[in-house]
Amino acid sequence: MSNKIEFIYLSEPDTIKLGITDAPAWVDVCEEVFGLLAKGDYLMGGPNHNSHGMGIIFPKESPFPNMPVAGPDRRFFAMPAYLGGRFDVCGNKWYGSNAANTAKGLPRSILTVLINDKDTGAPLCHMSANILSATRTGAIPAVATRHLARKDSEVCAVIGCGPINKSCFRHIVTQAPNLKKIITYDIFLDKAQAFADWAKSEFGLEASATTELPEALKEADLVTVAASRLKPLHIESSWIKKGALVMLTGPAKGDDDLWLKSKIVYDNIKLHEAYVEEAYASGDVPGYYAGVIGGPIYTLIDEGKLPKLEDSTDIGNVILGNKPGRTSDDETIIFVACGMAVFDVACGFELYQRALKQGVGQKLLLWDEPYIK
Repeated sequence: MSNKIEFIYLSEPDTIKLGITDAPAWVDVCEEVFGLLAKGDYLMGGPNHNSHGMGIIFPKESPFPNMPVAGPDRRFFAMPAYLGGRFDVCGNKWYGSNAANTAKGLPRSILTVLINDKDTGAPLCHMSANILSATRTGAIPAVATRHLARKDSEVCAVIGCGPINKSCFRHIVTQAPNLKKIITYDIFLDKAQAFADWAKSEFGLEASATTELPEALKEADLVTVAASRLKPLHIESSWIKKGALVMLTGPAKGDDDLWLKSKIVYDNIKLHEAYVEEAYASGDVPGYYAGVIGGPIYTLIDEGKLPKLEDSTDIGNVILGNKPGRTSDDETIIFVACGMAVFDVACGFELYQRALKQGVGQKLLLWDEPYIK
């Protein structure tokens, strides 16, 4: 029996050749993952099996001249997971992030995904994952649109006009066949206008741009939020159209009524329970809550104003028919998505399978025979 191990390396152009930018297909993949989450057929990091990941957070100052110090979006993060179902593999997303990268002509984050055999640990496929990560992030609110939006939704507000919300919108539009208009909001009008111009050209939609948040929200049936963490976003409930679906891929604060008078649907309740557990373990609950998307909701749960997480709804159980989704056209729904490694593993596995079938990528040798046995 041969002990030779080879694995496939996929460059970013390879992943494009394999269809990573084909939005509708990845919405289907992510919908499948949500079903597995609801069934419990997955594991992520930490003793609770639901941790978002493990990061290196740099200190504000250091006596060591070469040690990185804290800066905007500066961190390294590992996000391991096992995913069951037809995937049945382990994997890890690893990335470094630094807002200063953009001044060098680089993306803020540089990401890779490694897919491994669940039994031997052998690498199966190592790949460039910037597009993959943006794709799975964008496909997740599109799943929410498929299952939670009003079927007659015609207007979408894009809150935050960076590359992540561009991916969100590219995927959302595939699930909103009656969409006619997009309203873009950003604190920088040129960014909002550039996004509006792109959407008009790409999808043939009526498009307008604004720096006034209430103006962006008042007509919107669909709202996708992925704004920068550098400037806190505050949304008043009175600005939201009755019956809208608000999808939080990035953080937002609001008045209490925003949360109390809306139906909240989570991406995965177990993940949010893990966030709360980690917040209390940190010794600084308010500080921890301030750094995560669900923080304002967890605060209201702790105050007894919202149902406990275990009594709440996540989208996987809506997909499986275990919990109701939208119950009326007047119901305002907030969908909270925080990002999970299982989606990176799913998309990475799908690319790996396509690479095997299509002969794409470069085979790399781990060993012909292991030196250490």
